[in-house]
Amino acid sequence: MVLQKSYYQVFLRFISPGKITEAIHATQSVGISALKLNPTAVIESADGREAAILNRNKPVAYLLPAEQYETLLDRLEDYELADMVRG
Repeated sequence: MVLQKSYYQVFLRFISPGKITEAIHATQSVGISALKLNPTAVIESADGREAAILNRNKPVAYLLPAEQYETLLDRLEDYELADMVRG
């Protein structure tokens, strides 16, 4: 199982030329059906990077490595604490 890969951090999905329907904030994507069939293969194919989980070609979730998720939570907490100090 190989994830669909893009060279861009954010890439766009198109339904018809000129109409942007969804922004996908990941360099890789995988269908939800493939995730259901073999989640371990999807995680391994992601190779430590984020992946968009698509249902009918629309992002429904993002798969992040645990370390990246923990970093996001730490940054959010820092932001909230700074906001409390300012307020």
